[in-house]
Amino acid sequence: MPSGILLFITFFVLILASPSAVLASPLEELAAAPRWQALLHINRGATLRSRGQSYVDDARFFLSEEGRSNSLAELRRSIEVLGQPDAEERCRFPARYRYLAATLGWDEPEPFSHCDEYQQWRSGIPDASVVLVFPAAYLNSPSSMFGHTLLRFDAVDQQSDWYAWAVNFGALVTAEDNSIFYIYRGLAGGYPGRFSTVSYVTKIQEYAHLENRDMWEYRLDLDANEIGWMIDHLWELKEVDFDYYFLDENCSFRLLELLEVARPEVDLLSDFRFAEVPVNTVRAIEGAGLIASRLYRPSKAVELEQAGEALSADERSMAVRLMKSVSLAEQPEYQALSQERRHLVARAAYQAARFRDRSKENNPEAAANSYALLRLMHANTAPELPPIRPPEPPEHGHATQMIAMSGGQRDNNGFGEIQYRLTYHDWLDNHRGFLDGAWIEALNLRVRREESDRWRLWQLDLVNIRSLAPRTAFVRPTSWFVHAGIDRPEVAGQRDATRFVRGGPGMAWRVGGWLPYGYLQARIENNDNVDPFINSGGGAELGVLRHGNRYSFHLSAESLYFADDQYRHRGQIGLQLPINQQNGIRLAALHDEWRGGRENSWMMTWRYYFD
Repeated sequence: MPSGILLFITFFVLILASPSAVLASPLEELAAAPRWQALLHINRGATLRSRGQSYVDDARFFLSEEGRSNSLAELRRSIEVLGQPDAEERCRFPARYRYLAATLGWDEPEPFSHCDEYQQWRSGIPDASVVLVFPAAYLNSPSSMFGHTLLRFDAVDQQSDWYAWAVNFGALVTAEDNSIFYIYRGLAGGYPGRFSTVSYVTKIQEYAHLENRDMWEYRLDLDANEIGWMIDHLWELKEVDFDYYFLDENCSFRLLELLEVARPEVDLLSDFRFAEVPVNTVRAIEGAGLIASRLYRPSKAVELEQAGEALSADERSMAVRLMKSVSLAEQPEYQALSQERRHLVARAAYQAARFRDRSKENNPEAAANSYALLRLMHANTAPELPPIRPPEPPEHGHATQMIAMSGGQRDNNGFGEIQYRLTYHDWLDNHRGFLDGAWIEALNLRVRREESDRWRLWQLDLVNIRSLAPRTAFVRPTSWFVHAGIDRPEVAGQRDATRFVRGGPGMAWRVGGWLPYGYLQARIENNDNVDPFINSGGGAELGVLRHGNRYSFHLSAESLYFADDQYRHRGQIGLQLPINQQNGIRLAALHDEWRGGRENSWMMTWRYYFD
């Protein structure tokens, strides 16, 4: 027999005799396989940072010193360590062991018999089904202004979702961090991020009750084996640190990585992502065919709004007074109502009281008042009420990035304009799938060229957030806005680039389909060609917003008065007509006045939305 063939047979026999050798394929192929890459969280090009390396920024996650940057070295070391019976490392990396056992043909009946802590934890995690939960945008929290995503694990024959478990990824912030500091550190990757496993009821209380956020629940089309992969890998991520970045490596990005562990062939993270907005995560899993069903869970604010709409104006006034004093139930005006109307009034008062007192923990007076209203409500016959109609789901809204081309005229000068917006939505954009009264923009760039001139930066909005929260008989929320960037107002006869920050509180109401509002505002700005170096002013804005079935309309007027005795007035009107989900035509007209001059302008814009 030739010596070469003998050598090959000898090598093959040695492979069969060794549980730590590769059977199915060469090591390089195993290290490059999608599931191994997903288990190590290797960046395959989704973000600019650490391409080809693991996103995990924690040495405890790797068995090889080269593991973060060399998946093959980590595979070799894992085979060496995890191939040993009763190895303690198996208790740390059960999903890795499963991968190696499946691909290398290891056959041990009870590979984790010595892993008491892991087995106890694993037996306590429900594993019948998985639900991706999307709490809608919450503008009063910088970390949640685009919404949030988390996973819920359900058990077989689960009597209530409240008994489920939730898996959440978030930044490890401190109580001392304010909103501005959070945004800065979140953009710069200054926080570590971790996965946590908590009872789902705590998330319901946090999002739907305390923060008044609608919640969308998407049951995923995963089988028991795929869910098992995800749960085992969550154990491997226990107390493991990632870098947390507000724009891309955030809660939604990490959940996509978990889904790739469960089903690697979906390939959710091979395309580059400059920003990962939570709603795009929902669209990604929908595009991958992972959604089996969808459920809408309204917030307490929505439930209260429905309760108020079921009443007349006089009954709403009565419910407000009843909420403050249950003794009103003994008065003739309440007793004169039918039993069904008394039930509706008491129901609205009860929900309003619960909404008002939602943050008052262990308050005996609030609890006693709520209980009295609840008894009053059940003492009267309940009418049949229609279910709350779900709004358009968020994944059906327009895409988050936008590019636009405009043409128009400023007094006698025609101009052309190009605009790019990284994210996300303004009041005139197609309203379908977005929160009422929410305007959230980041990195909104406009460059303009006028006749006989060059292209110039016309406006750069670093952040522009506006909240319109309508006031009702039961709740009196404060609307607000904050806006920072660069624009070109008329200053000292010139339109030079001016850096600014402005913002202020406001109020809004709902009148039929209209949203009238008013803001107070303060503004500080800097223009290199004007003294003083920092100029400040204040003023107000009044406006009205309407979303029709086939249009969005906005009209506003604002005035600003500055410390240097200058002033600016602006009136504007805007109308957007959606062509389809990803295209729209916008018409806008402006009238500007300042000390020493005035001008009018108009423009027509085609806007294209894309991910």
